[in-house]
Amino acid sequence: MEILFATGNMNKVSEASEIFSKKGLSVLQLELGGSTPEFIEPQSEDMEEIAVSKIEQARAMVEGTPLEHSAILVEDSGLFIDSLRNFPGPYSSYVERTIGLTGILNLLKEEENREAEFRALAAISFDGKIVKAVGSCRGKIAYSVIGESGFGYDPIFIPYEGDGRTCGEMSRVEKSQISHRGRALKEVSELLNPPSK
Repeated sequence: MEILFATGNMNKVSEASEIFSKKGLSVLQLELGGSTPEFIEPQSEDMEEIAVSKIEQARAMVEGTPLEHSAILVEDSGLFIDSLRNFPGPYSSYVERTIGLTGILNLLKEEENREAEFRALAAISFDGKIVKAVGSCRGKIAYSVIGESGFGYDPIFIPYEGDGRTCGEMSRVEKSQISHRGRALKEVSELLNPPSK
């Protein structure tokens, strides 16, 4: 069973490939005409609504193509900071692009409560149905950007299940074992029953 991941982020594709390969499944980036499709993301606080919207858009894009019957994977995630009333939440990628990690650190400059949570929702559409799973990882926001690994908010997020390093200081394997996305992808892979060949 081949799964097409509807994302422009190759880091996410690599993480998913490692997890799904343990189930004998391959994950490839969804490409149409040699490029990754752009999605219109609904302005919603609900990650499930965003994920389902992306699946519907992807399904419409592959209709009538050789990819029409492929399984499609989407993932939506966000960083929810307690003292900022769960901001940036579902708008995390937009906020990162606009104010960056230093912008988030500036918002927390006078804040003692640095508790936060990464949340991810993974959904796979196959055989006319959608299976979904959620993963989370609690931690706190660092006082500065630390680490070159990972992507997104990794260099400012210190997971409680780690050893005090930011996700940006961890290897991909280390991070995947505790990450919100890793957990959501692992759980959704367990929900799949690939057809016997």
